[in-house]
Amino acid sequence: MVDVIVVGCGPTGAMLAAELRLHGVHVVVLDKDAEPTRIERSTGLHARSAEVLDQRGLLGRFLALGTEYPLRSAFAGIMRPAPDRLDTAHRYTLGIPQTITDRLLYEHAAEVGAEIRRGCELVGLSQDEDGATVELADGTRLRSRYVVGCDGGRSTVRKLLGVGFPGEPAGKEWLLGEVELTESAEAVAAVVAEARETHKGFGVGPIGGGVFRAVAPAAGVAEDSSVPPTIDELKQQIRAIAGTDFGVHSARWLSRFGDATRLADRYRVGRVLLAGDAAHIHPPMGGQGLNLGIQDAFNLGWKLAAEVGGWSPEGLLDTYETERRPVAADVLDNTRAQVELTSLEPGPQAARKLLAELMDFEEVTRFLIEKVTAIGIRYDLGDGHELLGRRLRDIQLKGGRLYERMHGGRGLLLDQTGRLSVEGWAERVDHVVDVSEELDVPAALLRPDGHVAWVGEDQRDLMGHLPRWFGAASQNSR
Repeated sequence: MVDVIVVGCGPTGAMLAAELRLHGVHVVVLDKDAEPTRIERSTGLHARSAEVLDQRGLLGRFLALGTEYPLRSAFAGIMRPAPDRLDTAHRYTLGIPQTITDRLLYEHAAEVGAEIRRGCELVGLSQDEDGATVELADGTRLRSRYVVGCDGGRSTVRKLLGVGFPGEPAGKEWLLGEVELTESAEAVAAVVAEARETHKGFGVGPIGGGVFRAVAPAAGVAEDSSVPPTIDELKQQIRAIAGTDFGVHSARWLSRFGDATRLADRYRVGRVLLAGDAAHIHPPMGGQGLNLGIQDAFNLGWKLAAEVGGWSPEGLLDTYETERRPVAADVLDNTRAQVELTSLEPGPQAARKLLAELMDFEEVTRFLIEKVTAIGIRYDLGDGHELLGRRLRDIQLKGGRLYERMHGGRGLLLDQTGRLSVEGWAERVDHVVDVSEELDVPAALLRPDGHVAWVGEDQRDLMGHLPRWFGAASQNSR
């Protein structure tokens, strides 16, 4: 029997598989597509995703193939520079095509031992007290202890589970593609800049090799959004806004996306869980979707590994839903708001003008940046120090960087006193005795996802918190 079957090998599925493998979990990843997609729906990674990759020693691979853009607020297309002080060491947005992100995460999952099978379409799913069984289109059946659906907004896993997906259907739609143009990049940039003064959902820009990425509002909502538009449709919509189609030709690929907004009723049914777009879909405003999925996987991986490994404290796996579903609900709301603020109607335009004035206040801009980049998330871990429930940013220690100590995906006690101990939990928690001018607490216990689970200096108090996240003490752990 396999430990975990992950359905879908996009960024969420690949990240989850890798996180599970760090804990020795036997993972099989199934993807219905024989080849990776060429469609570039996402073009960047936010600060929190950069932190996640840094915590696992992967960030260098992404930085080498991406472009660092100074971090700023672009809420609903209203541009403001970032405040001087933000709670992250990664003050940039990393511009990187989704195909590269997908490939790098896929390669990482394969390197750490995930078994990835392409061309395997899920058609059936059942479960009992001991495990779950998946049926593939070719009749093959596979048995596992757990299944996680990371198979996108049209998730087969979610549908087979019968989990509700309430929300709003698409009311607006955009056409997207990679194309070549006869017009020069300079001429295109001038026209697009003028058009974007009023049409924030429009853009045409070079991505290299003579290829341009084009996005334009559609004339209406297609009956089947999985059917790509024609190049003539794209040209017509570009012309309607810009007054010219720039000589669009030779499409590499074309796609469409809408502003449908939905959130799964539940993230878990027995031994089957949902993550990424299988659990939530929303408009692409702010570029949060891919990042949200990666962060779902980062939260879920160690918790599911603990369950498989037999050391999970009671209720740990359920904290995946209680922590991540509210985060997704907040993303749905802020993208709804951003869509409304791009409307050309008088009411939304008045609200947009007011928000633009408010964003001249540094704290408003800070709040919106922290929301969109996810560095402001604080899980409800109860009352206590202001750090409790927040992720700890990368800080400089006397002996190196904090995130360099987190590559193995274990918990970590950062102890500036030198008097504490994790005896009994050393198999699951690293004890780092070091000091930092950037941390003003005696010691902090970090979960494998970098969120602070305890702050203090009292050993007895620490011993009362370790079991909550890392299970019962092991007699063999020193």
